[in-house]
Amino acid sequence: MVLSEIIRERIASEGPISFRDFMEMALYYPELGYYNSPKNKIGANGDFYTSASLSASFGAMIARQIEEMWQLLDRKPFTIVEYGAGTGLLCHDILDYLKDNTALYDSLNYCIIEKSTPMQEIEKKYLHEKVSWYDSIKNIPEIRGCILSNELFDNFAVHQVVMQDILKEVYVDYNYGFKEVLFPAKKELIDYFNSLLVQLPNGFRTEINLEIKEWIIEVSQYLKSGYVITIDYGGCSSDIYAIHRSSGTLLCYNKHQKNDNPFQLIGSQDITSHVNFTALTNWGNENGLETCGITNQTHFLTALGIKQYQNAIMNNHENNSQTKIHETFINHSLLMSMGLKFKVLIQRKGAVQRLLKGLNQ
Repeated sequence: MVLSEIIRERIASEGPISFRDFMEMALYYPELGYYNSPKNKIGANGDFYTSASLSASFGAMIARQIEEMWQLLDRKPFTIVEYGAGTGLLCHDILDYLKDNTALYDSLNYCIIEKSTPMQEIEKKYLHEKVSWYDSIKNIPEIRGCILSNELFDNFAVHQVVMQDILKEVYVDYNYGFKEVLFPAKKELIDYFNSLLVQLPNGFRTEINLEIKEWIIEVSQYLKSGYVITIDYGGCSSDIYAIHRSSGTLLCYNKHQKNDNPFQLIGSQDITSHVNFTALTNWGNENGLETCGITNQTHFLTALGIKQYQNAIMNNHENNSQTKIHETFINHSLLMSMGLKFKVLIQRKGAVQRLLKGLNQ
């Protein structure tokens, strides 16, 4: 049975389901959801690129930031916890860079939390040293170090809402095709906007990602001391709820083409939405994670020396002209088209108050 039929049967049995539940099934239904299917997702033959899939220098710069964090935590045994490691490229590039720091590398523990079985299988074929896999952060003992997520939150299932004098939530029904129906929003969705001091104008449509709050509460509980690095596309409330975003930020990706119809290609296309970093920092502050700072990916990578790092690689490369052409393309993506859209948020718990290199603008 195809996934669209399974969703139709659920609607026939239960009545309309929230868009959040529809998106969760479309992305994570066992074996048939987008992230639990064997379909190739990342890179030229997939549906989208990630920064890690473009260049090893991205992982090297994150490794540089992690080195500084290790030093600020008194150079003690260090744990990196990466959520949703994809193909494992970012993990590989971080470890490859850190091998030159023997004191850190020898005491390093790299943990991956991956709920996609196909992606975990890819990671295990690619990563053979220093890495262990877990179903939950609860099973990782004594985390002192860094919790890392790169393009994780934009794929959490979201509630969709529309302001029509009162706030209404989008549900999904079926009648010769999937269609939307609106119901008065639950209290937790109304409270979300009240906590952010946001008033939506009539007709404004947007998304609410409550799973991030659950994630923040859990991470803050199990991080003994250290840092949280979050890299994702999105913005603060003033951007997310600006008038030019009155139709919301939901987008779908298939074979590097984007569309705004989540009811087609169910299970075969990615569904994403922008991350509200204002909500993320507020929930962090409420749960013991202080905000070190927030910047865009361009500033973060540049502050850590990505251009100098790439120049050093080019100077040691035999085919210098071809390498320069390649790096020009990479930098346009990492530092321009993607770099200016992606935000980097760093939070801390039990760590000294010090301006980190990646946030030094």
